[in-house]
Amino acid sequence: MTPLLLRSLFSFTLCAALVFPGAVTAQAPAASTTVCTDCGVVKSVRRVEQKGQASGVGAVAGGVLGGVIGHQFGSGRGNTAATIAGAGAGAYAGHQVEKSRNKRMYWSVQVRMDNGTTRQYSFNNKPEFREGDRVKSLDEGRRLALVAN
Repeated sequence: MTPLLLRSLFSFTLCAALVFPGAVTAQAPAASTTVCTDCGVVKSVRRVEQKGQASGVGAVAGGVLGGVIGHQFGSGRGNTAATIAGAGAGAYAGHQVEKSRNKRMYWSVQVRMDNGTTRQYSFNNKPEFREGDRVKSLDEGRRLALVAN
């Protein structure tokens, strides 16, 4: 294009903008709405106590200790009965103690994600969020953080 033609075109556009102010407008870029793919709402926070498993070591140790203590009582057949009763009671007590030592307590948090799925998270300590709080999953799902609404 020639410089004269370019100047004429520019002048025409400028005049059109002055005469018809609404005719020549620049369109604002559309507002971008970012969707958080790792965000959701806390549905429940509850404390869970998982019963411990016993390996049998507690029962054996309790049985031996109970038998030794039971053997201290009585004489003759009474001594034998006391040893057997002590071993049985000791085995039961040792089994229960082992289960009690191996129990696990943790906090379970259920989150309804924005995409409709539900995720479950476990924490050793009580989490700082409650039901209804908006959270974001971090570190590939290993942590949760509060998000401003």
